[in-house]
Amino acid sequence: MPQIILASASPRRRELLNQINVRHLVQTVDIDETPLQFESPSVYVQRLATEKAAACARQFNPKLPILAADTAVVLNEKIMGKPIDENDALNMLRQLSGKTHQVFTAIALHGREHHVAISITDVTFKTLSEAEIHAYWQSGEPLDKAGSYAIQGQGSLFIEHINGSFSGVMGLPLFETAQLLAREGIELLA
Repeated sequence: MPQIILASASPRRRELLNQINVRHLVQTVDIDETPLQFESPSVYVQRLATEKAAACARQFNPKLPILAADTAVVLNEKIMGKPIDENDALNMLRQLSGKTHQVFTAIALHGREHHVAISITDVTFKTLSEAEIHAYWQSGEPLDKAGSYAIQGQGSLFIEHINGSFSGVMGLPLFETAQLLAREGIELLA
């Protein structure tokens, strides 16, 4: 019997919920993810997570709480989305090379009440060679990933240091998720 609806097509978010034994159904929604003018990364991810949960509630009218999330890779206050093509991915990786960036992940839980939480993690990349950047693109992993990398995959080879939530960088900060689920009466270790 499912405990929540996950408003996301992300296989990583499903894996993370499975890791903490949260039974869930998946209902995907499609919303406009364009940042608003002058919108900060923090406000952006919280707005999108909230809009995804609300869209799922409107579309499916489920009886279960709805969990939605949004993740943004941010360098110098600039949101780096998913790459649109090879050149975009290569340019993102070049920009991240040798620098520390932030990963903002917001989660929204729409149930008896509406709750939002955010995780911000600092991620430091080593300096990447052009050969590494091109080989990583050829792996196929940068596709459909914010900032053009996956911390849980080969992209981990680029990461010198992380300060924050590993699961948050993957797309679902488990500590914050557990806190929100507890507010809805879903105890994970009870």
